[in-house]
Amino acid sequence: MSFALHTVADAIKRHGAVARVVVAAIAGSAPREAGASMLVWQDGQSGTIGGGQLELEATLAARESLRSGKATLRRVPLGPALGQCCGGAVTLATEVFDAKSLPRLADAEKAGCLVRPIQGPPDALPLAVERLLGQIRNGSSAPKTTLLGNWLIEPVQRASYALWIYGAGHVGRAIVDMMAPMPEWAVTWVDTDAARFPERIAQNVSRLIAAEPQRVVAHAPADAHHLVLTYSHALDLELCHALLERGFSSAGLIGSATKWARFRDRLRKLGHSDASILRIACPIGDPSLGKAPQAIAVGVTALLLRATIASPEAAMDRPA
Repeated sequence: MSFALHTVADAIKRHGAVARVVVAAIAGSAPREAGASMLVWQDGQSGTIGGGQLELEATLAARESLRSGKATLRRVPLGPALGQCCGGAVTLATEVFDAKSLPRLADAEKAGCLVRPIQGPPDALPLAVERLLGQIRNGSSAPKTTLLGNWLIEPVQRASYALWIYGAGHVGRAIVDMMAPMPEWAVTWVDTDAARFPERIAQNVSRLIAAEPQRVVAHAPADAHHLVLTYSHALDLELCHALLERGFSSAGLIGSATKWARFRDRLRKLGHSDASILRIACPIGDPSLGKAPQAIAVGVTALLLRATIASPEAAMDRPA
């Protein structure tokens, strides 16, 4: 888990000051891992640190931090304090961020790590913190959420995978809704008309309006993942043709077995080999879940997440 700047920035834009609660450290059994976090504002929240009663009390404490503006660092024994059966303990760091915080967070994003004391003045870095940062820089230690005394070190989330979605219809919207909260994915959403997009789009989703979407394929990263979901079979075919010429990590096409049989024949006539054509998955998702947009989105998202964890090149290679 890591610090997702775009999520914090988006919450600040929508709600003003927000409190961020992060699991800074765990001991024994705990509901979530170190780095799990949630954002809290006066009349709402997002994300989760797990634990039911733990999260409720952390939310109330976060709203108190919003009122006071003070950061807190608190160790909570789950059994004695909350009556939870996990039996371990968590240390929660709560900080308040607002628009004035964004330049500092942007600097941390460039550096790759957010390093700060949760309580007390920002004195010189302790030796233990300096040593760990050196190990992260030279590659001998993997960046992860680490609490050293009252100093918290968090890697800043950067997108690892690029997903290009063509089509802002019902299925495109459902998939974007599911993928947008995944900070490791950078989503580019393409359609021919601005009016086809919803009014609100998550900050880590880039809207791209193109009269000829097949022409923008060349601008996608060579290792991007693609989903072709437009309103036009002719445009879908042009996009598949462009993708086969460009190359990709994975590609999926919405459609029936009949549509895919016709597309395969047409793509062969355009000069593509069977081996290349069959790298495009059609139908997408898990057909056994049904044809509702949300059901398709569940299947597609599961395939993308499962396969990129195992093999980034295999995301859509195993359609159900």
